[in-house]
Amino acid sequence: MNENIKKNVKILLGDPKKAIIKLSIPMIIGGMVRTLYNFVDAIWVSGLGTDSLAAVGLVMPFMMIISAIAMGIGVGGSSAISRAIGAKNRKRAGNIGEHTIIFGILIGSVFGFSLIPFLHGIFLSMGAGTETAFLAFQYGTVVLLGTPLTFLSALGNAILRGEGDTKRAMYVMVISALLNMVLDPIFIYTLRLGVVGAAVATVLSIGFSAGIVTYWILIKKDTYVQLKLRYFKPMAGILKEIFAVGIPSSLAQISMSLTMIILNTIVLMAGGDYGMAVFSGGWRIVMLAIVPLMGIAASVTSVTGAAFGARNAEKLRVAYLYGVKIGTLIGLVTGVLIGIFAPQLTYLFTYSQASKHLAPGIIEFLRYVVFYFPGVASGMLTSSMFRGMGKGFHSLTLNILRTLIMQVLFTYLLGITFGFGLPGIWLGIVIANITASIIGILWGNATVRRLEKAWAMQTPAP
Repeated sequence: MNENIKKNVKILLGDPKKAIIKLSIPMIIGGMVRTLYNFVDAIWVSGLGTDSLAAVGLVMPFMMIISAIAMGIGVGGSSAISRAIGAKNRKRAGNIGEHTIIFGILIGSVFGFSLIPFLHGIFLSMGAGTETAFLAFQYGTVVLLGTPLTFLSALGNAILRGEGDTKRAMYVMVISALLNMVLDPIFIYTLRLGVVGAAVATVLSIGFSAGIVTYWILIKKDTYVQLKLRYFKPMAGILKEIFAVGIPSSLAQISMSLTMIILNTIVLMAGGDYGMAVFSGGWRIVMLAIVPLMGIAASVTSVTGAAFGARNAEKLRVAYLYGVKIGTLIGLVTGVLIGIFAPQLTYLFTYSQASKHLAPGIIEFLRYVVFYFPGVASGMLTSSMFRGMGKGFHSLTLNILRTLIMQVLFTYLLGITFGFGLPGIWLGIVIANITASIIGILWGNATVRRLEKAWAMQTPAP
C-alpha cells in the first residue's frame, strides 16, 4: 500500500473533527467548481432570452433525477467502502467498488435513455409555453444521452471519497468544470447551437472527467479500492449492502427532483414563464451557495461510516455534532452574503437586454431565501450520518418529510391557496426546511444515544 493510500485511510480513521475538515475542503472546492456546470450554462443561456433560461430550468429536475440515482448508488458504495475500511477488510472494499461501478452504470443508462421519448409531453403538461417546451426537450435529450458518462464519473468519484481520497475527486471536478466553461460559449454562440450547445458542452466535460477517473481506478490502480473486473462475479450480499443505503439515498434525491418538478408547476401557476425564469436563475445561485454544506455532508457520511464500522460510538457522536455545528455556521454566513450581494449575483443572469427584466424578481427571491441556508443544515447532516451508518431508510424518511411533504405543502398554501404568489412560494421553501431540520436534529441525537447504550452493553444496535 503506497504512502498516499495510507495517509487517506489514516485521516478517515483518525480524529473525526480533523477528518471532517480535511475531507470537506477538497470536496467543497471541487463541488463549487463542478456546480458551475449548471451555473455557467444558465449564465450563458440567459443571454438567449427568457424562454431559453426557463427551458434549462425545466430540465433541471430531470437532471437531478439522473444525478440522484448516480449519487444514491455512489453513496451506497462509498458508505459500504468506508465501513469495510473501518473493519480493515480491503478485499471486500474492492468487491464493493466493482459492484458499484457495474450495476450503477447499467441501471442509470436504462433509466436515462427510457426517459427521452416522454420529455416534450411532460414539459407541455406542466404548463410551459410551446417554444419553452421545445427548447427544454432539445436540451434534455442531449443531457440524457450522456447518462453512462455521468454515472461513470459520479461512481468513480464516490469510490475515491469512500477511501478518503477527496483530493483527486476534487481535481477531476475542477478540470471538468473548467473545460465546461471554455466549451459553453463556443458551442452556444460561436457554433450557434443555442441551448443544445450548452448541453453538448456539459456532456463532453463530464466525459472527460469519466476518462480520468477510469484511468486512476482501472488502469493506474493506485487506489486503496482495487477493482478486478475481469474476475467479477455478482454477490447478493454486497448488492444488498450497497442498495440498503443506495436505494433510499436515490429515492431521497429523486424526492427532491420530484419536488422541484412540483415546485416548477406551482411557480408556473403563480408567475408563468416569467416566474419560471426567475426561479431558474435564483435557484442556480442557491445550488452553488449550498455546495459547502454538501461538502461537509459528504465527509460526515464517510467519517461516521468508518466510525460505525469500527463500532466507535464516541467518534460517531463527535463527527455528527461537529458536522452540524460547522454546517449551520457556514449556512449562516452564506445566507448573509447572499442577502448583501443579491443585486450583484442577479446581474449574472440579467446582463442582456432579453433578460434584464428578470432582475427585480431574482433579487426578491434571494432576499427571501437568506434563512434557507442555516435552516437546511441540521436536516442535511442528519441524513448524511444515517447514510454513513447504513440506515438508508432513516435518511429517506427525513428527506421526504422535508421535500415532498413540507416544501410542497407550505409553498402551495402560501403561494396559491392564500394568494401570496411568488413571495409566498419563496417563504414556504424556507419554513419547510427549518421545520424539517428541527425534527432531524432531535431524531439524530436520539439515534446516537441508542447506539452508545447498545454498544456499551455489547448488544446488537436497535
